[in-house]
Amino acid sequence: MQSSYAFFLVGDAEVSPLYAERDSQIKEQMMSNALLGPVLAQVGLTLFTLLALYATRIPAMVVAKPSNKAMQDPKSLDLLPKNARFAGQNYNHQFEAPVLFYVLCLGAMLAGIGNETTIMLAWGYVGLRVLHAAIHITYNRVIHRFAVFSLSSFVLIALFVNIVLQFMA
Repeated sequence: MQSSYAFFLVGDAEVSPLYAERDSQIKEQMMSNALLGPVLAQVGLTLFTLLALYATRIPAMVVAKPSNKAMQDPKSLDLLPKNARFAGQNYNHQFEAPVLFYVLCLGAMLAGIGNETTIMLAWGYVGLRVLHAAIHITYNRVIHRFAVFSLSSFVLIALFVNIVLQFMA
């Protein structure tokens, strides 16, 4: 029995709603809309890292009591505890490779393209970014962080190729 987004199954018979002829368009639109979930999750990760930055940096600044001149020098951050530095660095990282992720997903949504592989790759990328952030903000073992970053980069490249192939089809 064929399963479809635009059909309801009643026993063994398929009953077509008013716009059944648009089944493939509806399915494509649902797929491209499904990309909004990973995009929102990545935005949520960015906001979480911002909160981690505030939660670690503000108390560290209260203790350090740096002068205004010292706060203007980026090297003064080296005087803060590691957890405050790592949270700030990870927040900055959320505006590097993830920007490509946003462009790819939003472009695919606007173009109305996307398939199951696109969705899996998008969620895989976000999951790896969450893992990367967790490593960076907690114990920060560079080799672990690099391995996860590398995997996320390969997933991002695969997402790019997947979307380009669909766009060209």
